[in-house]
Amino acid sequence: MTAEKDNRTTLLLGEKGIENLKKSTVLVAGCGAVGGFALEALARAGVGHLIVIDFDTFDETNLNRQLFATTNTIGKLKTNSVAERLILINPEIKITQKPVKISSETMEEVFSLIPDYVIDAIDSVNAKSLFLEELIKRKIPFISAMGAALKTDLSRVKVSSFHKTIECPLAAFVRQRLRRRGVSLKFPVVFSDECVSDKKALAPQKDSKSGRRAMGSLVTMTGIFGLTCAHEAILFLANKE
Repeated sequence: MTAEKDNRTTLLLGEKGIENLKKSTVLVAGCGAVGGFALEALARAGVGHLIVIDFDTFDETNLNRQLFATTNTIGKLKTNSVAERLILINPEIKITQKPVKISSETMEEVFSLIPDYVIDAIDSVNAKSLFLEELIKRKIPFISAMGAALKTDLSRVKVSSFHKTIECPLAAFVRQRLRRRGVSLKFPVVFSDECVSDKKALAPQKDSKSGRRAMGSLVTMTGIFGLTCAHEAILFLANKE
């Protein structure tokens, strides 16, 4: 972005902060409900290079909450749609697309370029656990988004250490796996400590695509999670010496 276009961000973060963002590389794993909002915020803030990880395509069920899901992107690779939109926002941005599925076999491909910061927006327990373990092993700064589904109280969303999370089923499942592997649980996350008891927000049958029961979610909640992750990344990078 030109100095004129990012002037309001410069007023807040300073010229050094803006320069830091332009020189930074951020990897976002998962560009759906949470990752999509994070990616757009990073692009608008002036991050110079984004690595986008997602093997999936958009479908109609994504329209209620995923920023890049439109009637024009249904059936398209999420990474492609992300790149097309973000370049329209910031023509100077560099976007590296990696339409791969997170697994132990693809980890070297995922980290073939070493980012300055990572946002974990993966919603699969196994993939998320593997990814977090790898980030800790590689000592890459990151923040991880926990579960936004079934939550409605925006005031309960917060940034904390993973070992302090409560009232989050996704965090509980991931915690079990990381403990078994002897992985530290002290890393930053965005989560909601809202107690959810209304099980009627669960789909009656498993989704044929994911093999899981869909959970009710609002774009306002997933958006807050994604924007909070991006906010933490922006401040970390802008203030980096």
